[in-house]
Amino acid sequence: MQRYIIIFFTAFSSFLYSQNSVQKAIDLFVCDKINAHASISFMAIDLESGNEIAQTNGNLSITSASVAKLFSTATAFELLGKDFTTETRFYADGIVTSDSVLHGNLWIRGGGDVTLGSRFFNPDESEFSVLVAWSDSLKSKGINRIEGAIIADGSEFGYKGVPDGWNWADVGNYYGAGAAGINFYDNQIKFKFKTGKVGELSQIHSIFPEIPNLEVKNNVIAANVSDDNSYVFGAPFSLERMIQGKLPANQTSFEVKGSMPDPEFQLAHEFCKILKSKGIYVEKAAKGYRTLDIDLKPDYTDKFKLLFSQPSKTVQQIAYWTNLRSVNLYAEGLLNLVGYAKTGDGSTESGLKQMEAYWGNKIDLSGLSLKDGSGLSRSNAMSAHHFCQLLKVMYQSSNFTDFKNTLPVAGQSGTARSLCKGEAGEGRVFAKSGTINKVKAYAGYVDSKSGKKIAFSISVNNFEGSNSELIQKMEKVLNALASY
Repeated sequence: MQRYIIIFFTAFSSFLYSQNSVQKAIDLFVCDKINAHASISFMAIDLESGNEIAQTNGNLSITSASVAKLFSTATAFELLGKDFTTETRFYADGIVTSDSVLHGNLWIRGGGDVTLGSRFFNPDESEFSVLVAWSDSLKSKGINRIEGAIIADGSEFGYKGVPDGWNWADVGNYYGAGAAGINFYDNQIKFKFKTGKVGELSQIHSIFPEIPNLEVKNNVIAANVSDDNSYVFGAPFSLERMIQGKLPANQTSFEVKGSMPDPEFQLAHEFCKILKSKGIYVEKAAKGYRTLDIDLKPDYTDKFKLLFSQPSKTVQQIAYWTNLRSVNLYAEGLLNLVGYAKTGDGSTESGLKQMEAYWGNKIDLSGLSLKDGSGLSRSNAMSAHHFCQLLKVMYQSSNFTDFKNTLPVAGQSGTARSLCKGEAGEGRVFAKSGTINKVKAYAGYVDSKSGKKIAFSISVNNFEGSNSELIQKMEKVLNALASY
């Protein structure tokens, strides 16, 4: 028996010796006990020659979590262009008389801008400054009183709430906020908790922004933990939220973020409050188009007068934060914008059709399944080969430099800040990361020490142990690519 074992290891050693360093690294990774029951898809290609460097199960389609954002951002760059912006437009459906009264409603027509009041483009506590600017614009149009209502209308993007395949446990949390025709304040609400001794029920002492008629069931317990172990549950458009889990004990103001029930209505509501503070009275308050009588349809062509508009940030600016900080809302918003710009329909399904039509003419999409733009859907399935093809097309695109600049840099920035720190991959691996329960993935580019330009993708599903343990083992593969 011992003789056969010696023969096996001698043969295995000879096999490894005949392989390149990257293939050796991935083979050792696959054989690690942490991956005993895992599904793994890996591929690396030389971008100049197009030759395969190494692979294992390269055509296996599995969940890759937020690495799916590469498809959303690349599609936006290619179909919309880096400088593309959308607009939020303001219309009056009545006349403004000499006494500064708008005899009608003020309509806010959403164009899918995900950056309104966003923390990524506004300093803390200045997120509502855009509303002040809008009130100033109204005054400049000679309006000091609105006889009707403020009506926010995001209907051209639909009211599905969230894409298919999103988990019930996700959609009430800030990262589970869906994108819509009108987005505001990152579509989130902030709960401030006061916690007592270990084991005691916490108290919510503030909610921002104020959500009219919101009902919150608080089951959060103070515990001997160091970070946020709580979860917010609640469906889109529902005014019920349940929060449960654990927060650090003895905190006076611990922040927990959840998803905003109805951003369309909330924007109108907050704008009404700003207008009141500026002395502009709105007689019929705030309304969201979703809840209006279906017979009340806006006519933006002839009967409505365009007063002013608010441009969004550019595709490049949005894509930067999408990939650097893995912002789900932004990824979904970019996908929606693709559909809206091309067809006037800003739904997820419309964006996916445009995405698949574009990439289907450039790469082999066999085995690929995408249900959203952010990778939060467990129904997504992509292979390492799909990602390497995408990355190769983008390498040859005029948008390559701008696209690559959105990717976190290993050891230096974004979600890859601690990856390969002080190792060969630092500063050489440019990669989008993906993480959901029992899923870890990376895909992107490598500028190797020998000058090679490499595209790679690695996804692991159902591994044993912790994320940090798996990442330490994945780093050996990434360092091998950087040293290749």
